[in-house]
Order: sequence, then C-alpha cells, then structure tokens
Amino acid sequence: MTISPNDNSNFALARLREFIRNSEVAKDGRLPTERAFAETLNVGRRAVRRALEVLEAEGLVWRRQGAGTFLGEKPDGWSAQVDELVAGTDFMEIMEVRLRIEPQLAQLAAMRAKPSEIERMRALAEKTGQSTDADSKELWDGSLHRQIAQSAGNGLFLSIFDVVNRVRQDEAWQSIRERARRTGTNGRTSYEQHMAIVDAIAARDPGRAGEAMRQHLLMHQERLIRATSLEFLDETAAAVSSPDTEETDGGDISAAS
Repeated sequence: MTISPNDNSNFALARLREFIRNSEVAKDGRLPTERAFAETLNVGRRAVRRALEVLEAEGLVWRRQGAGTFLGEKPDGWSAQVDELVAGTDFMEIMEVRLRIEPQLAQLAAMRAKPSEIERMRALAEKTGQSTDADSKELWDGSLHRQIAQSAGNGLFLSIFDVVNRVRQDEAWQSIRERARRTGTNGRTSYEQHMAIVDAIAARDPGRAGEAMRQHLLMHQERLIRATSLEFLDETAAAVSSPDTEETDGGDISAAS
C-alpha cells in the first residue's frame, strides 16, 4: 500500500529543518533536489518548495536557477572582490587605511560603547597580552580591534573595517606581523597601548581614544617597516653570498659589468 505524501507546508518545513540539522551536506553545500526531498521525507513537492522559500527568507539556504539549492546565505559576489583587493595590496596601503579609519572608530566608540562592550574590550586586551604564540595573538588582537569598531555603532564603517581586517587571514601578512613582533619592542608596550585605548573609551574621551589608537598603529607600522627592511637585507645578503658566476677556461671568475 502506497502512503500518500504529506502536503502540509509546516510539516515539510519541520522535516527540512531536521534534515539540515542532522544530515551531512556535500562539500559545496548543495542540498538534494525538491524531488529527492519529496521522496525521502514523504512530503509533497509543493510543500517542499514553500518550505524552502521560508528557509531562504531566513537566510538558511539559497537557490540558483538551474544549479540547485545550497546551505547558507546567498553569496553576493563581494567576497570575491574583497579577495582581489587583498591580493592586490600591500601592508603599507593597509596601514594607511587603518590609520585613517581606526582612530575615528575609537572616537566613536568612546561616545557610544556600552559598559558591557567596554568590559569585553578589557578582557580581549588581557587575552592579547597573555598570548604567547603568534596565532593566538592574532586572534585576540583582531577580536579587540573589531570590538572597538563594532562599538562605534556605524555599520558602514564596520564593513570597511572588515574588508581591511581580511588581510589578517593572509599567510604572508601573518608572517610579516610575526617577524615585526620579534624585531620590535616587547609585547608589554602593545598591551599598555591597548589598555590606554580602552581606558580612554571607558572615560568617554574621544580625543584621547583616537590619539591612543593612532599612536598604537604608528608603532605597529614602524615595526612592519623595520621587519620588511630586514627581510630585504637578508635576501640581498643571501644573493651576494651565492652570486651567479661563470668560470672561464682559465679558471678565473668573471662578473658582469
């Protein structure tokens, strides 16, 4: 005896939520087709379609004509553009942008941050200061700066900050930052600067908060310049120690003029 599929949309929605929660999804996030869902879950295709519309409105799935249904929010194409921006820039350009926007974010945070957000800033600054490995420092340092940006209460500013902050995920950038830490002043200075920024925000002093952030970023920029300069010198020294030479028939070494 064939059991008729349930054509109730709420029933289909509940079954789809359960499927998404408990089932393994393909690596590309692709979900089964409407027909497959209908057969597997024993629900009507119209009910599946309506349920998927609800899930899409909630941002849990997205659909592309001719390609299928995928788990998560629909890509907007911005991520690919950000990746291109990151690939086409260097640390000096990044620092120039950070020096323009992060002092402003600190000023706004001094005017708008909630007490709970300020306490979180202090906790993140402590975590950053206590971290002993590069990966951990990057994690907590990035979280602190983003919390300040978020507490500024300006969504557009936060979006710009997030684009700049994407560079932290680049391995080359992390390598330069780690070298900058080794060649620069000790971590205590950075910790004290972080706390000075948070203290100024807590004191509701925009001018002091912005200047504290500016001084912190200037120190960071100086470290990066020093680190990349040393890297260039090391590469030059290595090239000099093993030059491209050509041995003549008489055994003499000749160099290009």
